[in-house]
Amino acid sequence: MNLNPVILAIPIYFLLMAFELVFEGFTNRRTYRLNDAITNINLGALDQVTGVFGKLVTIGIYTVVFEFFAVFTIPDGWLSFVVLFVAYDFCYYWSHRFAHEVSLFWGGHVVHHQSEEFNLSVALRQSATSFIWSFPFYLPLALLGFSPVQLVFVGGLNLLYQFWIHTEHIDRLGPLEWIMNTPSHHRVHHGRNPKYIDKNYAGVFIVWDRLFGTFTGEEERPDYGITKPLNSWNPLYANVSHYLDLARSVPKARSFSDKLKMLFYKPGWQPEYMVGYTAQPYAGDVHQKYNENVRSKAHRYLLAQFLLSLGPIAYFLFQFAQLQPPIKAFLAIWIVSTMILFSFFFESKRNWVVFLEIVRLVAVPLAALVFFSAPYLTVSTVIYAFLSLLGLFFVWRESVFTL
Repeated sequence: MNLNPVILAIPIYFLLMAFELVFEGFTNRRTYRLNDAITNINLGALDQVTGVFGKLVTIGIYTVVFEFFAVFTIPDGWLSFVVLFVAYDFCYYWSHRFAHEVSLFWGGHVVHHQSEEFNLSVALRQSATSFIWSFPFYLPLALLGFSPVQLVFVGGLNLLYQFWIHTEHIDRLGPLEWIMNTPSHHRVHHGRNPKYIDKNYAGVFIVWDRLFGTFTGEEERPDYGITKPLNSWNPLYANVSHYLDLARSVPKARSFSDKLKMLFYKPGWQPEYMVGYTAQPYAGDVHQKYNENVRSKAHRYLLAQFLLSLGPIAYFLFQFAQLQPPIKAFLAIWIVSTMILFSFFFESKRNWVVFLEIVRLVAVPLAALVFFSAPYLTVSTVIYAFLSLLGLFFVWRESVFTL
């Protein structure tokens, strides 16, 4: 069973999101949209699904540094835990800051900022590639002698803390605002208002921003999102959009040094002969949120399928170490294809989307026959596929999708 605190907290995440939705029902203050929230959660699931493979590499490298190059040997204990918790957050600050200030690294972090809403589901919106650029910032902790086990645990707790600060429903928290990262501080960080951009990088302790000159307090309500809106619900495109921009622009540079600058200077930097720095203008209240969507009749079907897909995702994450490689591969492919299909449903009203959904549904009982011997599992997957196909037929029949 996966003992990562982030994985173990998944039920709590969804419980808190449910509380937030109930609270919004009483207050009539809406911060959720179905298409946006499902995309946020899908991106979080995609990060976790790919992360179980990526962590084999990053934790492996950390372990090698710890075992062969550590200057000290720090025993695990409550004191080393406290020191590591603070040190990890210090490393997080610099990792996070470089992710905003280096264009190539921004490609691994931009995903978290693409949502134009701000609610607890946004906390789950994570990049599948950010670990590539972030994990080197934590290697000094291995050199100091903090064990890989403690690092994984403390890193999980750091990420857990950052979940609750993604909400508009908690106001300022008095003296706590001076020391800790709070919802007010983090709302600023997610704003695309010029005064809010590249501010408040803290994970847990806002003191880092106060010390290094990147702190800004919340004034007017932030306008959430990025200056160049994604305008898509596709989780794969969300992960590669900035890299694609770089792939199109970097080859146009005339010198190798300019190519490197486009990769390692701030996002949007270009040499003068390529127009120069191209920061996107702030649209403010003129900007219309992206809301490409299917007709509302399909929402119930999509919501039901999304909730049902959480079962296989949880099974994959919690039981990953015990699963056989063919089952891991099938579940990973099925989960990723499910996420992509949700985005196709939201963005397209073509009948070919229905055909792909049929293939996805039929694959479930077929996989149960191949990989599992329990009869009840095969029967339950057949029932799931049949009822889903029936629901899909009624959605299609009501002309939710058109040629």
